[in-house]
Amino acid sequence: MSESVLRIGVVYPEVLGTYGDTGNATVLRERAVRRGIPAEVMIIGLSDAIPSDLDIYVLGGGEDTAQALAASRMREHRGLVEAAEARRPILAICASLQVLGERYTDAGGREVEGLGLLDVVTRPRGRRAIGELVERPLLAGLTHLLTGFENHGGGTTLGPDARPLGEVLVGVGNGSVEDSLEADDSSSVLYEGAVQGSIIGTYLHGPALARNPQLADYLLAEALGVNPGELAEIEMPLVERLRSERLEAVGVEEEN
Repeated sequence: MSESVLRIGVVYPEVLGTYGDTGNATVLRERAVRRGIPAEVMIIGLSDAIPSDLDIYVLGGGEDTAQALAASRMREHRGLVEAAEARRPILAICASLQVLGERYTDAGGREVEGLGLLDVVTRPRGRRAIGELVERPLLAGLTHLLTGFENHGGGTTLGPDARPLGEVLVGVGNGSVEDSLEADDSSSVLYEGAVQGSIIGTYLHGPALARNPQLADYLLAEALGVNPGELAEIEMPLVERLRSERLEAVGVEEEN
C-alpha cells in the first residue's frame, strides 16, 4: 500500500459491470475496513485516464459492444499496463480477461487486439457457457473452492506464460475450442481463468469476491505486501451461508 488509505480502482463500470461485478470493490473495501485498514473505492470512468498507482484494480464483464469500447479506451490510456508492470493486483472478470489477453474475436467475427498483459487468446466456442461454476484453485495460497456464475460465448486458450486459476469441478471454465471438443470425454480436465504476474483473470461472476472471501483476502494481502495468513480473521456468517447454499445447489461439498 503506497499511501495511508488503500485505494481500490473500479475501471470503466459503465461498460464493465455485468452481474454486479463492481461489487467486488465493495467487498475488498469492507474486508479491509473491518480489519482497521482505511480503504476507499475510486471509480474510473470512460472519460478518465486510468491511474497507474492505485493499490488494487477491479474490472468486470460486459457485452460485446461495451467490451470493444473498453478495449479501445484501455489501449489509449496506458495506466493499467503500467500498473501491471509494477505488479499491482488486478482482478479481471470475463470480458476483461479477454481484453487483457493477446487478442479476442468479437461477435462480428473480427479479431481485436488486446492489451497483451495475459498470454491468452479468446475465440468463439460455438456454444455459450451459462450456469454455476465451481473450481479447485491452483493458485498457491488458495485452499477453498471457488464458486461463481459463468456466462460467456468465448473460449480462452492459455499460452505458456499464463497458468489457470483453477481446475473445473462444475461448469465449463475457459471453454477453449480444444476443451469443448474434449468436453464429452469424462476423463478430460477443464481449467478456468488465467493468472500471470499480478493479474488474476476469471469467468467467475457473482460477484466473485462476495462468494470467495479467500480470493478477496489474497488480493488484499498482495496489495499490502503481506502473506494472506497475516491478515486478521474476520467472521461473516452470511458469506459462509452464501457459499454453502451455492455449493449445495450443484452438489459439491467444501473440501476444507
